[in-house]
Amino acid sequence: MLSSDARTPSQKLGERIPVLPIRSTVVFPSGATALQIGYAPNVEALNAHPGRELIVAIVSTLDESQDIPPRTLEKVATAVRVLERLNLPGGTIQTTLAGLRRIHLEDVRFEDGYYTARARPVEEVALEPEQAEPVVERILTAVTGLASYVDRIPDEVPRILRMNLSDPGRFADLAATLCNLKLPDRDAVLGELNVAARLALVQAALESAWERAREVEAAVQPAEPAAAGAEAPRSAPAKTAELRRRITALQAELGEVDPLEREADEMLRKLEMARLPARVAAVARREAERLRSSSTSVQEASELRTYLEALISIPWNKRAGDGKIQLAAVETAFHEEHLGMDESKQRLLEVLAVAELRGDLRGPVPCIVGPPGVGKRTLATAIARGLGRPLIRLELGGRGEGQLFGTRRTRAGAQMGKLMQAIADCGVKNPVFLLEELDEAGLGNVEGDPVEALEEALDPENREEFTDRYLDVPFDLSEVFFIGSAGDFYRIPRDLRDLFIEIRIAGYTPEEKIVIGRDWLFPRILKDHGLSLEEVTISDETLLFLTRGYARDAGVGNLRRSLAAVMRFIARQKAEGRATEWAITREMIEEVLGYPRWAATMAESKPEVGVVTGLAWTASGGELMFIEALKMPGSGRLVITGLLGDVMRESVNAAYSYVRSRAEELGIPRETFGEYDIHVHFPVGATPKDGPSAGAAVTLAIASSLSDRPVRHDLALTGEVTLRGKILEIGGVKEKVLAAYRAGITNIILPTGNQRDVREVPADVRERMQFFSVERMDQVFSLALLGDAPGVAPLPLHAEGAHPLHPPERQAAGEADR
Repeated sequence: MLSSDARTPSQKLGERIPVLPIRSTVVFPSGATALQIGYAPNVEALNAHPGRELIVAIVSTLDESQDIPPRTLEKVATAVRVLERLNLPGGTIQTTLAGLRRIHLEDVRFEDGYYTARARPVEEVALEPEQAEPVVERILTAVTGLASYVDRIPDEVPRILRMNLSDPGRFADLAATLCNLKLPDRDAVLGELNVAARLALVQAALESAWERAREVEAAVQPAEPAAAGAEAPRSAPAKTAELRRRITALQAELGEVDPLEREADEMLRKLEMARLPARVAAVARREAERLRSSSTSVQEASELRTYLEALISIPWNKRAGDGKIQLAAVETAFHEEHLGMDESKQRLLEVLAVAELRGDLRGPVPCIVGPPGVGKRTLATAIARGLGRPLIRLELGGRGEGQLFGTRRTRAGAQMGKLMQAIADCGVKNPVFLLEELDEAGLGNVEGDPVEALEEALDPENREEFTDRYLDVPFDLSEVFFIGSAGDFYRIPRDLRDLFIEIRIAGYTPEEKIVIGRDWLFPRILKDHGLSLEEVTISDETLLFLTRGYARDAGVGNLRRSLAAVMRFIARQKAEGRATEWAITREMIEEVLGYPRWAATMAESKPEVGVVTGLAWTASGGELMFIEALKMPGSGRLVITGLLGDVMRESVNAAYSYVRSRAEELGIPRETFGEYDIHVHFPVGATPKDGPSAGAAVTLAIASSLSDRPVRHDLALTGEVTLRGKILEIGGVKEKVLAAYRAGITNIILPTGNQRDVREVPADVRERMQFFSVERMDQVFSLALLGDAPGVAPLPLHAEGAHPLHPPERQAAGEADR
C-alpha cells in the first residue's frame, strides 16, 4: 500500500525551490493552512516569485536568531503550493498554503536575500489500515480522554479523526495537527518516514499529555471546598455536562469503548477506504454517525449497518478494462462463440461502432429478438468477452418494480433492487448487462409499474442519475452496455420499445445445426458427462437424423437436450464397464429417445383432398400449420375447431365466403353448399393460432374439399385473403421459410408484396428453395390444386403465370442482402 504522500499527484519541483523557515507551526501534506509570513527572508522569497503556481518548501525551525544557519534546515520538510497571498500593513503577507508531499532539503543556501534548496522526494514505509488498527484505537482513546480535560481540543476532534481512518500515515499527521501537539513533537512526526513509528510518536505524545492533564486535575481537586454547602450552586445542564465529562474520562482511562461507538468507528473506516463519491460519502457519514446515538435501537442499528454495507458494496469507481471498444476483439469473439447469424452480428457491431465514435453508450439499446435456443445469450457473452467486461443477466419476467429497483427504507424488509445488486456482485460499474424477457416485463400480478421504471433507467438522459429506491443516492449507469432480449419484439410495451433497436434471429437450418452439434455442442456435452472424443463418435448423417426427427425447433435447445440424454445412456454403460468405445447410431437414438417426434413431412407424403400445409409465426420461431377441411353430408354448416383466436375464426369464415363466390370456376356444384357441411380443423393444438396470415391456406383447404381436388403435398403457403380474393402481404417471412426448409419443404407460395423479404433468408437456403409470388387466390388454385376444373387450368411449378422468383432475381436479392 502506498502512503498518502506517495498517492499525492507528483509535482514538478524544479532544480531548486524557495525555502521558508517557520518558527510557529508545522505544515503537513494533504492539508490547507492559513499562515502569516513576517520573517524577512520569507517575505523576500514570496516577492521574488509573484507567480500563481508557486511551490515552496515549508520547514520548521526552533532557531530564534535572525540569521538561521542553512545547514540546520537540511531535513524533512513539506512541499506546499501557495494558493493565495494578501499584503498586510507592516510588511507581512497573509497566505493560504496547500500541503503536497514530504521532501528532504539538500544543499540549502542563502542567496538573493532568501533560502533555496534542492528538494529530494522521499519514500515512506507504508502500513496497512488493518495493521495500524490497534495503535489507531489507542490514539483515539487518548484523544477522547485528553479532550475531556483540556479545552484546546474541541469535542469535534475525536469525531473528525474517526472519519479519516483509511490512511494511517495521514491519520497520524491529522492527529498531530488537530490535537495541537508541541512544535518539537509535530516536527518529529513530520520527519518520521516509517508510518508505524509515526503513529507511535503521536500515541506517546498524546498519552503523555493526557497523563499530565490527569495529574494537574488530581493536584487541583483537594483545593476545592470539602463541604458540600461551600460549593457554588450549579445549573442542571452544567452538572449533566460535568458528569458526562467524567464518564468519558473514566471510560478512556479504562480503555472501554461503547460497542456502538466502536462499530461507528469501524464503519467510518470502511467508508473512508471505499472512496465514495462526495454526495454518497456525505449521506454515508451521516448514517454512520447515527450509530453513535444512544437512542438508536438494536433493530435500527441493524438496518443502518445493512444500508451502509450496501453502499460500500457498490463499485462507484471500479471499471473493467480500459473502457475502450475494440470492434475487432468483439468480432473475433462472435466467430469463436457463435456460428452463422452474420446479419445479427453486423447489426450489433454497428451499434458498438456508433458507441466508439460517440465516445459514450447513450444511444438506443440493441434488443436481440428470436425464439428460444438460437443464441441470444451467447451473442451477449461474446460481446462481454470481446469488450473485456463481465456479463450480468437479469430476467424481467414476473418481477415487480420493488424487486428490480429496490424498496424504500421506510418499508419493512426493504432491500436493494436486483439491478443494483447485480452490479454490486460483478464488482465493476461498466459491465455488459443483458435484460432478458423484455416482452414479459410487467406481465402478471406484479407490484408497481416495472415498465415505467425500466423506461426511466434506460432513458439515455437519465442514466447518469439513476437512483435505486433503497440506496436513495444516484449511480451513473452511462458506462453500462445494456443489451435486451425478447421472443416477440412487438409484445414489448410501446414506450419501452422506443428505447431499443430490434435485431432479429430467425433460427438455424438443419445444415447449420449439424455444424453446431458437431463442433460446439458435442465436445462440450461429452466433457460435461465425463466422456471424450476418443470414446464416442457421431456422424453427420446421424446428426441430421437427430435434427430432423427430434430437434426441428428454430434453436438448438432440443438438440442439446437430445444429445445430453444419449450421453447419459453411454455414461451409465461406461460406469458399468460394458464397453470402451461407442458410435452413436439411429438405433441407439431411437432406443434412448423413442421413435422420432416428427415423422415424415408433408413433402414426403402423398397429395390429399382438403389437407394444406400453412406457415405461421410464433414467439418460438416459424412453425408449420397443418389445416384440414372435411366435406360431409349436412345442411351447409361451417364447423371450426382447433386452438384458435378470434382473428383466425374470422379468416375461416371469409375463406368460406370466397370459395362460394368462386364455385363455378372451381367446378363446385351450387347444391353442394346446401347439402354438405364443412369442418375446418387445425390439428396441432399445442401451437396457439391467431393471425391473418393463414387466410390463403384455409381458402385452399376449403376449395380442395368442396371440389374434391387434392392439394400438392410439396408446397407450403402463407398470406391473407380479402373477400375478393386478393392476396395481402404478411410478416415473419424469414422465420416461416426456415420452418418449411427444416421440415423438408422447398416450394413456397408468398404474396407478391413479400418478394423483398426473401432476401432476408440465408443465401444457402434461397438456393435450395423455389418461391412463387402471387397476387390473387386464382393463382394459388392453379399452383396447388391437382386435377381438372372448368375454369382453372393447373400451372406447372415453374409457370410464368405464378410469377416465380427466377435465379437472376435471386442473385439480385442475394447481392442486396450482402
